[in-house]
Amino acid sequence: MTAHTIKAEFEGHSGARLAARLDLPAGAIRAWAMFAHCFTCSKDSLAARRISGELARAGIAVMRFDFTGLGSSDGEFASTNFSSNLEDLRAAADWLAVHYSAPEILIGHSLGGAAVLAIAGDLKSVKAVATLGAPSEASHVIQNFGDHVDEIRAQGEAEVDLGGRAFTIQQQFIDDLDATSLADRVGHMKKALLVLHAPRDAVVGIDNAAAIFTAAKHPKSFVSLDGADHLLTDPADANYVAGVIASWASRYLPAEAPRREDDPVEDVVVGETGQGRFQVSVQAGPHRFLGDEPADVGGADTGPSPYDLISAALGACTAMTLRMYVRLKKIDLGLVTVTVRHNKVHAADCLECTDEERSNGGKIDRFERVISIDGGTPDGLADKIVEIAGKCPVHRTLEHGAKVVTKLR
Repeated sequence: MTAHTIKAEFEGHSGARLAARLDLPAGAIRAWAMFAHCFTCSKDSLAARRISGELARAGIAVMRFDFTGLGSSDGEFASTNFSSNLEDLRAAADWLAVHYSAPEILIGHSLGGAAVLAIAGDLKSVKAVATLGAPSEASHVIQNFGDHVDEIRAQGEAEVDLGGRAFTIQQQFIDDLDATSLADRVGHMKKALLVLHAPRDAVVGIDNAAAIFTAAKHPKSFVSLDGADHLLTDPADANYVAGVIASWASRYLPAEAPRREDDPVEDVVVGETGQGRFQVSVQAGPHRFLGDEPADVGGADTGPSPYDLISAALGACTAMTLRMYVRLKKIDLGLVTVTVRHNKVHAADCLECTDEERSNGGKIDRFERVISIDGGTPDGLADKIVEIAGKCPVHRTLEHGAKVVTKLR
């Protein structure tokens, strides 16, 4: 079973029921994260969905939810403000701690980024914070109201068009944004920080990333999302962000327990991701990566192809088998590199095949393996290296075949 999503709900700051989704890994959960969406967006925004899904495939479970009055959550948006968003985040963290595990990672997009920066210092369980296109001050969002700001100040509220939807913005919303200062909170939050920002972000300028980075104490990191837009609408950008966050956050998460000899053999789990025509996620124990097909056959080329994986297995097994042999024999051998090329050839043209194999006709799979050794091959060992390579278990499996048993669950 691949990473999957389940629905949840919890009580927000005002008592309204807030809608959430939990993106869960297929296997063991390395950590829990919370994702705060952008201003007037929802938990189902492109960035929220894609990043949360990719993190789940990397073993990090994610809770994403709609703030009060947005998306599928109850409540009145007009009665909310930045402070109430923070209270919703607290409520989400408390619910997660009771029902699953306290969040160790906070991720915020745009104004959601400002929100996680503001609250991170108050959540003891949080070890790492990542922001995507976040403003350095919450009041930055006021510029989205354009000419309506004067109307809001004069009349107490106004209807503002945001992304093609009408929202009622009240005076208290603006006052609350003006009263919020992030610099002190960022400087005192004592969490690892990752700032991700597109240099040409037309909504929240790159100077905001510089201000956040300057205000924060170490450890802190910055990653440029070159070419990305503010909403991360390109799947490749969202996938990249998720990969960066997962890799970066692992430094601040508990180390995974090493596998012991008496542990049961774990299945390799492969499941479709729903992105692209062929992309799959592969989980082998604690290791996770993507598989795909090349672009010229309709794939997105986001990972090795199935035959690439077979070639990689042969190459890895060959190198490991040789290393085991030379260690046993106490032979000084440089680092081994194995290059594997796969193609299909007509059996009749296969010089290495037996007469029986050539007589069967049709095409067969041919793996050409080239072994190179740093410093060269020691004198008198060339034939022995080729012989030992032939004893690699994957080599034997490919040569002699295997029985594949298929069951439908």
